[in-house]
Amino acid sequence: MKLGYIGLGKMGLNMVLRLHEKGHEVLAWNRSAGPRDEARKQGVMTYDDVELMIKDLPRPRTVWVMVLDDATEDMIATISSLLGEGDTVIDGGNSFYRDTVSRSIMLREMGINFLDAGVSGGPRGAREGACVMVGGDKDVFNNHKKLFEDVSAHQALAYVGDAGAGHFVKMVHNGIEYGMMQAIAEGFTLLEKSDYDLDIVKIADLYNHGSVIESRLIGWLKDGFQKYGKNLDKISGVVAHTGEGKWTVDAAEKLEVEVPVIKRSFEFRIASADKPSFTGKLLSVLRNQFGGHDVKNK
Repeated sequence: MKLGYIGLGKMGLNMVLRLHEKGHEVLAWNRSAGPRDEARKQGVMTYDDVELMIKDLPRPRTVWVMVLDDATEDMIATISSLLGEGDTVIDGGNSFYRDTVSRSIMLREMGINFLDAGVSGGPRGAREGACVMVGGDKDVFNNHKKLFEDVSAHQALAYVGDAGAGHFVKMVHNGIEYGMMQAIAEGFTLLEKSDYDLDIVKIADLYNHGSVIESRLIGWLKDGFQKYGKNLDKISGVVAHTGEGKWTVDAAEKLEVEVPVIKRSFEFRIASADKPSFTGKLLSVLRNQFGGHDVKNK
């Protein structure tokens, strides 16, 4: 299909290139010129004016928004004034699900369709096939199913429910991710601090061959050790965090669900600003390996 795409960050650019290779005609816009130039070099049509991009789309128009959460509200407000009845907006970013529901209602009143797509897999997943969870009107989803199939890995796509459900499922996914990463980081800190002369790089590789905790996260930790050294001397023990962890904890409190592991892992990241540690270094490396997040040096 022919679609507009807004946001060429680490995830967006890779997804646009994947869609282009899958035969979709993508018209892309990004605020800064660098990513536009990179996409153009790969054969993608890019614009420095979002209004012109939307005007060049055939009706009914589909626009995928892939920007940071704090920019999503303004961007959807901007493009909604340029779209019309029967057009579709897809929010593929990490938006808070309640905000997603409000945006869906606003757009529906304007006759504009809306789908929320939680996307997991990091920049590599965006390029090679992501895990995608979609909320919104099911008929609208079905009309765009081929598009979602083409951005997803094999068997990694699901329609999960009404508006907001996609972002809710992705939010909980990220909360679980916090807890899993915390357990891995704490365990490897224990290995590193033990009285035994343990090769934790070798153990990371060992764990990832047939053990119960074999996982992509363990594999990324091994890659991180190989890239930065087993002592992680140049990595900060202060762990950055985004909104999804807090959103998961807040949602759990509202729904009266106990989530002590997720809550503790979120609190650890907050506390790491004043108490950097080897556990924090491990978490920072994991974030870097799967999400391309910046690693803070000392």
